Amino acid sequence: MSDCAAPTLGGILVTGANGFVGRALVEHLSASQPHPVVAAVRRTDAALPSQVSKRTAPDLGPGADWSPVLQGIDCVIHAAARVHVMQDTAADPLEAFRQVNTAGTLALAAQAAQAGVRRFVFISSIKVNGEHTLPGQPFSADQAPRPSDPYGISKHEAEQGLLRLAQETAMEVVIVRPVLVYGPGVGANVASMMRWLARGVPLPLGAIDNRRSLVSLANLVDFVALCVAHPQAANQIFLVSDGEDLSTTDLLRRMSRALGRRPLLLPVPAACLAWAARLLGKAGVAQRLLGSLQVDIEKNEQRLGWQPAVAVDVALQATARHFLEHQRR
Repeated sequence: MSDCAAPTLGGILVTGANGFVGRALVEHLSASQPHPVVAAVRRTDAALPSQVSKRTAPDLGPGADWSPVLQGIDCVIHAAARVHVMQDTAADPLEAFRQVNTAGTLALAAQAAQAGVRRFVFISSIKVNGEHTLPGQPFSADQAPRPSDPYGISKHEAEQGLLRLAQETAMEVVIVRPVLVYGPGVGANVASMMRWLARGVPLPLGAIDNRRSLVSLANLVDFVALCVAHPQAANQIFLVSDGEDLSTTDLLRRMSRALGRRPLLLPVPAACLAWAARLLGKAGVAQRLLGSLQVDIEKNEQRLGWQPAVAVDVALQATARHFLEHQRR
């Protein structure tokens, strides 16, 4: 379908609709919501459900004009962003993130408020809370943020601006901070992990006693869809996860089972791995593999009545099935 010329009344606009999370949101909302769903995309030839309208999104930055895209929109779900990358090549990474994730988000939100949008749902990041937790001391939604990298800082600054905008206008804001998202079509580190396991590569990760919260794509989009209209979500911050925390070793074993493989996990002590990682300049990688990052999602149930609908093993099986099907092609 080409760009919509006529306004869509009561529509839900999803930015970043070509992305991993955005595409899943569009598909879920178009199947479950009575309201029209509009995808803000950079390419209108993107493969999305036929009932979804497409509108061409401008570059996400402080000078973007969103007025044609916002016509007839009741709720914006903002999933577009400059994403976190391991090896950022920008001369000034913080400024690059701020231009898109902070200034670009706030420009869109200000125009949305002016256009009469009722609610703005912002897909933020757990990196706003910080990079790691002590065992048994999970992050909560209402504790003081402690972002430490440019991506997390830019998302935090966007959150602050959005909450100020909610105080100054009639538009409600909902902030959702997911942990690591996995699901069918996932890329980056999770895809690499599945490739190693599928090939039977021995991994020295058989004795890691950490705890990490994850969220399946299915659970994330289910929660975000709830935030579109629930009255108790207005002007709130939520963390979202599957509700079951795994060690790196347990995750690898369960993903191997989903892939139909036997894992080759060597029980190398975590202290030895951390020492070797420091020598190789990979302390950040070691932190993600060996450290803990847990979140408390009790607020989601207490305030919204939400619990994760999809169990971890079911979500891992769906992720593995998609991976294996596309590996064969």
